[in-house]
Order: sequence, then structure tokens, then C-alpha cells
Amino acid sequence: MQLFRFANPAFLYLLLILPVLLLLYIINEIRKKKAIRKLGDMAMVTTLLPEMSKSRPLIKFILLLLAITSGIIMLARPQFGSKLQDVKKQGVEVVIALDVSNSMLAQDIQPNRLTRAKQAISRLVDKLENDKIGLIVFAGDAYTQIPITTDYASAKMFLSTISPDMVPKQGTAIGAAIDLGMKSFSPDNSKSKAMIIITDGENHVDDPVKSAEEAAREGIVIYTIGIGSTEGVPIPVTVNGKTEYLKDASGNTVVTKLDEDILKKIAMATGGSYVRASNSNIGLDEIYNQIKKMKKQELESTMYSEYNDQFQIFAAIMLFLVFAEFMIMDRKNRKLANIRLFKFKV
Repeated sequence: MQLFRFANPAFLYLLLILPVLLLLYIINEIRKKKAIRKLGDMAMVTTLLPEMSKSRPLIKFILLLLAITSGIIMLARPQFGSKLQDVKKQGVEVVIALDVSNSMLAQDIQPNRLTRAKQAISRLVDKLENDKIGLIVFAGDAYTQIPITTDYASAKMFLSTISPDMVPKQGTAIGAAIDLGMKSFSPDNSKSKAMIIITDGENHVDDPVKSAEEAAREGIVIYTIGIGSTEGVPIPVTVNGKTEYLKDASGNTVVTKLDEDILKKIAMATGGSYVRASNSNIGLDEIYNQIKKMKKQELESTMYSEYNDQFQIFAAIMLFLVFAEFMIMDRKNRKLANIRLFKFKV
């Protein structure tokens, strides 16, 4: 279900011209000031040019930028959903469990493990059509970030907010993530259920293999992605604005290593597979290709089938701003400048 959308979102890339126009305006203003200084003292030149206005060109430029922005949004065609409809599609339910523990901030995968994983998930969501997706985050505990849904836009929005700070208890409770994942699938779905776990595999809390065996009995296939290096790297943390490395109670630098064995066992217990992530390839595409081969089932979801265009509002705003920009003169009007509405003789 998607309440708001742009019918032509590609036009939004035109917004990139706004900072270019701003830069050109600043450069032009600097050149104008240099030219005026060549004529003499700034205060004297201002006296000789009483009609010159400092604020009007800026106001006109701001109005022009706002008009261009409104025009671009108009071209992108903003729309609001107006009619809900139950839609049945053939697809698979996929729950992604993403490790957000501090160890996922390690930089053996650039820029760090967590950021690269989020980027890969975002690209995967862009490819989804008929499948449902859910997202779980876990560290010492597991939490549902996105319930199973076909609202891909909301999924990407919530994905961007994920960080280690959202899970107060540190650790890597993979078993808890699997247990929560089993509860996340639609109750009436007895097949076509897949779970993808993205983690460095350093489980210190529970027994994830036992949880995986339970998931297998419920027909859930688990795929695991190991992200990080087996050699071990320190975990960067920000302290008072400076980047340092995480230390234990004894003052020793904490080193995080990828535990591939546990991830292979989890995948094997459910008939899934394990993929080792790298800087060039996280592995989600490879796993999703396997998931697409699973037997599809009829998935029902409620979606907006009709949308009302709202571009007219932005067209009106653009025309008003263009008219206002046209009406404002660059220079002061001598006749209007002599008018004093609130000047009284006593």
C-alpha cells in the first residue's frame, strides 16, 4: 500500500540544478561587488546610485528558485492514493534479519559492514514486484522494524533509519532473530517462506542452530550472509567527536571476526545456503535468485489502485512565484520611495 507517490520520479533529478544556480548567483554577486569597488569607495558609489537595491535581486532570485522547484515537482506528478483494492499476486514472503550490533560498524567492508548491508537491502527492495518483505533488526535482542508488507517505499524509508543505537542491548542474538522471524510470516502462509540473515556471525547469546531447526520444521528456508573478515578488525566508535576503537573492561581493543561456521550450520539446518560478502558483492542478489526459484503462493495485499494527481497545486504555485518575480523590479522606484504612509506632522 502506497498513499503518496510520484508518477514521474525521474524528473526529481532536475533538483540537482538548484545548487548549481545558487553557486552561479554567488559568483555573479562577487563579480558585481568587485566591479563596483573599481569605481571607488563602496559607500560613495551607493550614494551616487540611490536606486540600487541590495535586497531586491536576492528576493527575485529566491522566488525564481522556488518557482523552478515547484515546476520540477509539477513535472514529477505528485499523486495521492484514492482507491484501495485487495490484490492477489504470486510471490514469496521474505524476512531479512539485519545485525545492528556495534561489530557491524567495523570497516573491513567499506564504508562499514552495516552501511553496505543497508545499501544492498535497498537495491534488493527496488527489484521486488510481487513478493512481501519484512525486516528485523537484532543485537542482544531482536525487534521487528518492518512487518511483512508489499509497501516497498515504507520499507526503504525505515531502512534508512537503522543504526546500532536502536537496540539498547548489545550482543549478537541470532537465535532470537530467527525466533522473531518465525512469528513474522503471515499466519496463513504454510510455504514460500524465506529468511535472510546478514551478520558477522559472532553469536554470544543463544543457540541459533536449534532455532534454525525449529524454523525448518515450519517450512522456513534460511539463507545466511557472512559480512566481515575472518582475520579480525577493531570496531570504531565516536567519543567526543573523535574516532577511537572499542575497548573491553580491561582496556584492550576489541577485535571482531567473522564466524562462518555458525552461519553455515544455520543455513544447512533449513536447506538454505551461505554466502560470504565482499566489498564488491554483499551476496543478496545471489540469494534472491535462489529464492525466486521457490514455489510461489498466492499472496493477498491491500494496495491503492487509483491515484489522484496533485500537480495542479504546484503549477499554480509556480505561476504565482514567476509573476511575483516579474513584478519586483531590480531597482527602487523613486516615486514609490518618496511615499511615507506612516509619516505624521505634529
